[in-house]
Amino acid sequence: MRGMTELTAPIIFGTSCLGNLYRAIPMETKTAIAAEWFKAYPKPVIDSAGKYGAGLSLECIGKALRALGKKLGDITISVKLGWRRKPLTTPEPTFEPGAWADLDWDAQQDISYDGILRCYEEAKELLGGYPIDLVSVHDPDEYLAGVGRPVSGRRADILGAYEALFELKAKGEVKGVGVGSKDWTVIRDLAADVPFDWTMFACAPTILRHPPELLAFIADLAAKGVTVIDSAVFNGGFLTGGDLLDYRPADPVSDARLFAVRDAYLKLCAKYALDPAAVAVEYALRLPGVKHVALNTSKPERVAVNAAYGAHRAPETFWNELKEIL
Repeated sequence: MRGMTELTAPIIFGTSCLGNLYRAIPMETKTAIAAEWFKAYPKPVIDSAGKYGAGLSLECIGKALRALGKKLGDITISVKLGWRRKPLTTPEPTFEPGAWADLDWDAQQDISYDGILRCYEEAKELLGGYPIDLVSVHDPDEYLAGVGRPVSGRRADILGAYEALFELKAKGEVKGVGVGSKDWTVIRDLAADVPFDWTMFACAPTILRHPPELLAFIADLAAKGVTVIDSAVFNGGFLTGGDLLDYRPADPVSDARLFAVRDAYLKLCAKYALDPAAVAVEYALRLPGVKHVALNTSKPERVAVNAAYGAHRAPETFWNELKEIL
């Protein structure tokens, strides 16, 4: 059966911050974040990856759950696989320089039939006994864009990795197999050969980026029973006033149209006294086929705020006016 019917909460909690993304966070703060997940939902769903802090996120999830006395099955854990630890031999990690703080390990990519199983076993070990429910290949778009080998060979590696992941599902070790990508066309390409249970879209659809062909593809996935997760509804923070646009600095010249749309959007939200972040989440959940939004925070007090976004309802007059500026 395709799809993940047990995912009932609209908000999925991201955990890159637990891997010390951009700054180190004390373990007590990480445990406090985890405690808030359970206040928000009886059985929360979290999304992590071996790449996050070279496994630190997974390690801290296990430590936090043990500190909170959580049992196996109290939480649904999704892990994006494709990176595993290697010794740190340079002043800072080589896999994403400048992105991670105070790490004791570096990370290496390992995507193939055997490689993804190595990543899976390491992730289980780092979680310290808490089971992995959902799995995927991490950022296949970036792997396909790598140098040194033909794209055809890299795609074969990805398909081999998925063969291994679906074997884990067949054996009952995991409940679902999915894909996440910054480039939605890569999801579309792989979906032609891989019967995904769930999909995670990392740069669109958003208020700023929602091409009709993407929306049609999402509706088609949903019609097939595939669970759809939108994981970057703020376009890297740009939509709500930040300087980063989809993982890069926004350029006032080349991105002039997006700046104009953002300014009009923020003015419209102010007119209706609405939180732009809450509206962005609601926009995603209003799209046919999108059932969940993944949100991340490094602040315990923000977890409840993020969870509340899942129930936000702006008036229809707002949505009618928004259509005019998009």
